[in-house]
Amino acid sequence: MLRRFRESLPGGAGFLGMSGDARTSHFSRASLKSRISLLTASMVAIAVGMMLIVSYWSVSGTLRSSMDRALNAKATALISRMDQPDFFFRSQYEIDKFREYNADTRISLRMPGWNYSVGDDLPMVKGGGDDVEGYSAATINGERVLTKVSDSGATVILARGMEATHKMITSLAITLLLVAGLGVLMAIATGVAVASTVLRPLRRLRNRVRYITETDDLKPIQVEGNDELSELTTRFNEMLEALRRSRQRQTELVADAGHELKTPLTSMRTNIELLMMMHNTDSAAISEEDKQALQSDVIAQMEELSTLIGDLIDLARQETSEKTLEPIDLLDVVNSSVERVRRRRPDVRFEIQAIPWYLEGDSFALGRAILNLLDNASKWSPADGVVRFTMQVVEREDGDRVLHMDISDSCPGIPVEDREKVFDRFYRSVSARSTPGSGLGLAIVHSTIVRHGGTVTAGESDDGGARMRVELPGSVTDEELHSSSKTRVVQPSSTAERLDLARQRREERRNGK
Repeated sequence: MLRRFRESLPGGAGFLGMSGDARTSHFSRASLKSRISLLTASMVAIAVGMMLIVSYWSVSGTLRSSMDRALNAKATALISRMDQPDFFFRSQYEIDKFREYNADTRISLRMPGWNYSVGDDLPMVKGGGDDVEGYSAATINGERVLTKVSDSGATVILARGMEATHKMITSLAITLLLVAGLGVLMAIATGVAVASTVLRPLRRLRNRVRYITETDDLKPIQVEGNDELSELTTRFNEMLEALRRSRQRQTELVADAGHELKTPLTSMRTNIELLMMMHNTDSAAISEEDKQALQSDVIAQMEELSTLIGDLIDLARQETSEKTLEPIDLLDVVNSSVERVRRRRPDVRFEIQAIPWYLEGDSFALGRAILNLLDNASKWSPADGVVRFTMQVVEREDGDRVLHMDISDSCPGIPVEDREKVFDRFYRSVSARSTPGSGLGLAIVHSTIVRHGGTVTAGESDDGGARMRVELPGSVTDEELHSSSKTRVVQPSSTAERLDLARQRREERRNGK
């Protein structure tokens, strides 16, 4: 019937006409505070309800057992006298005497061998009731009926009304219900208080997020306590600090870029204005030699500006969408980069000692980084200078093997105080400011190597020149790489890298490749 009733409701609705999905949706839309309070109250209500049921049945059973023991004691006393020879003649007297002292109890006696009883008309309890050793008891028509039979066959049946017991049990049930209701109300109040206390840090965090959204103020939140919510606040503060640093880097990048772009743009504007003056008949004549010099300067400045913009794009997009690394042989990347730099500087001798080294990485980004290092070394080398490139496998103290890749030149080295700064954006030492460059090449190298799990440091070569050391993880063989490979991600190639690839292809076509 219950199933038919539920199915008869519209849309298969259940309790109160709401489906299970509707109740779940309503609960999920409630606030966290309401859900915690409701769950706390529900758990307390279930616990109190179970205790109420157990207490009710326990007390009810105890009262029935107490009544059975009292009736059994009286029945035992009567049976002991029924075995006396003269009991038959005074049976009615015994019944009257029993009724005098037990007005709430009815009695029926049956002597051994009798097929009838004297006293009240009571049913005989045999099995089916509470069978206890020596007697049987059951509740019949609102009375507790106990039957006790002696070894000789004498039978005593006693019956006592259970109105008083029922009243006591009813009073107990009402009391338990009141206590349960009070407990549920207290549980709701406690749940609300606990939820308010527990969720206070979350409310503070929520208000702080709203404040940051409205004001862009990235001040950290005060951490209180040492629990999970405090840890959440700490992690949120770390996120704010990372966001602050990112915003600061962006601001510095824009400011530095504006400063670096200003110089070539100003020079280019001056040269273009001079070229435009050539077409002004009122201006002084400009020689053909000066004209060609101005045109060469404009072209050089445009190339410098294009390089700078490409490098800026590359740095600005270092942290865009992720790209899965692919297994590569670094030897192929090195050979390609060396071939390109040799075409650029045929007057410089390159001594290469390369070995196979396999790693998961972005071959184009690594090739650009290695090319930047080789370009940087060859730029400072005079004609007939030497640039040395070596690759060596080194075992670290923790047992892991890494690759050391050294690029050295014989020119004046990098001052000690500048060796950590050369990887900063737009940094150029005093001696380098008179040479072409944007100050972004080594910054791109550092970013690429770090993204591949390595390091790059500046030092001094054996003959006093500059030495750049790159340390990269990986494996000596391709099989070893595949057996221990783990998926890693880096950023995709930037627009500047694609422009660099286009320039490389143009150079290859010019050289007939």
